[in-house]
Amino acid sequence: MKNAINWFEIPAKDFARAKGFYEAVFQSQLEPMNMEGDDNKMAIFPSDWNSGGVGGTLISGPGYEPSQSGALIYLNGGDDLAAPLSRVEAAGGKVLVPKTAIGPNGFIAQFTDTEGNRVAFHSPN
Repeated sequence: MKNAINWFEIPAKDFARAKGFYEAVFQSQLEPMNMEGDDNKMAIFPSDWNSGGVGGTLISGPGYEPSQSGALIYLNGGDDLAAPLSRVEAAGGKVLVPKTAIGPNGFIAQFTDTEGNRVAFHSPN
């Protein structure tokens, strides 16, 4: 097994608002995705998922409710998570745990997005 996680889905009540939030934080476009026979709105985070990396999507539709109590997803914060974390509040989110050292394993931070999901970043620096 290459990765413990190979896909994630972040639920959104207001799809356009959530998509705008993550595009502002990552300064990158999320690619719209449609699944045949599915009315859910989806947008894929930039990744090398098709080459065996970890990928995921923003999703909105029946059965997808934002939460702060479910599994915590750690998104790639790049070389230094301080950069995307610095854009969270300007994009409409809230920093819950500032950049915090976790010894030789790098740094983490937690935030809520515009939909109320608790999400985290991880980076080596």
